[in-house]
Amino acid sequence: MKERDSDQFARIAIDVEPADPHRILQLQARAIARPADIPLPRMSETGALAALRSKLQQDAAADRFAGAVLVAKHGKPIFAEAYGLADREQKIANTLQTRFRIGSMNKMFTATAVLQLVQAGTVKLTEPLGTYLPDYPNKEIASNVTIHELLTHTGGTSDIFGPEFEAHRLELRSLDDYVKLYGTRGPEFGPGSRWAYSNCGFLLLGVVIEKAAGVSYYDYVRDHVYRPAGMTSTGSEAESEAVPGRSVGYMKVDGSWRPNTGTLPYRGTSAGGGYSTVEDLLKFANALEAHTVLDVHYAELLTTGKVDTPGGGRYAYGFGEQLRGGVRCFGHGGGAPGMNGDLEICPQSHYTVVVLANMDPPAAQRSADFIENRLPER
Repeated sequence: MKERDSDQFARIAIDVEPADPHRILQLQARAIARPADIPLPRMSETGALAALRSKLQQDAAADRFAGAVLVAKHGKPIFAEAYGLADREQKIANTLQTRFRIGSMNKMFTATAVLQLVQAGTVKLTEPLGTYLPDYPNKEIASNVTIHELLTHTGGTSDIFGPEFEAHRLELRSLDDYVKLYGTRGPEFGPGSRWAYSNCGFLLLGVVIEKAAGVSYYDYVRDHVYRPAGMTSTGSEAESEAVPGRSVGYMKVDGSWRPNTGTLPYRGTSAGGGYSTVEDLLKFANALEAHTVLDVHYAELLTTGKVDTPGGGRYAYGFGEQLRGGVRCFGHGGGAPGMNGDLEICPQSHYTVVVLANMDPPAAQRSADFIENRLPER
């Protein structure tokens, strides 16, 4: 089946009892890549951008999109527009400089930082977590889960969201606080045996960065990722601090939009929750491709898929990799109540797409998919 207002397909599987009355035993719907026998024709660049503008205008008018969209070719913007309100109460419009919460998109920054330390010889991908965190409470994870497995979500380190997180949301102020709360848990499955998205794994990578580099995670990514890339509007300041130009996130509750303030962590972490702009994320993409933050070998290692994921793509190190028709793209999305974003870098076609929204998923993801599916392959 295809979603009505997007390009997204899903496969619905229904298990039915063979005998009367043929009761439904199970019904599952899972997002899948577009079937090969239902191709979506590529458009000219001019036509694709015109179609994108029309879609965004329609979605904004219908209150399905509020945010900023940037499309670049060879690192230079060819489409850059903002829609909707950053603050509905104050009637402040979104702009290209608006800082949006990016959810899990900053896993890309964390993975880049880890690969910088690998490139420098300070960290080894094959070493277990305990090499860098010898006091980690659960010895089974410390001894068996490698840095490679944490970076690829194959370490079995589970997730952090649920009742425990809700009970301690504003008490979790440092990465060590997360280790104290979750560090006694054992692996969910045998390390390396399968893929399962793990925010906990990327929290642990943030602590590895701190131990290996001898500075806080926040200072490291500021000095070694953001500054070299020229990113001046990206960070993870506490939600209690006033950040100029940071939008209010809006989530749909009982049919109306409400601020997502009561769902936010104390501050963003190495697993997600920071903020950025579409312009800064383009700078990050350009820095990766120009080998400003990593050399050629490690940039390729960072972004090349290593393990299959359920959606039909492959996961690299903090980046997802997928083929759109014949075009290879890599990047990462982020989503939580009141926030959604996506960055996709397509080296073959030389396009980069950045979409950020201050509303529930899939507002940004659907817009990113729309343009990526229609731009020329070369």
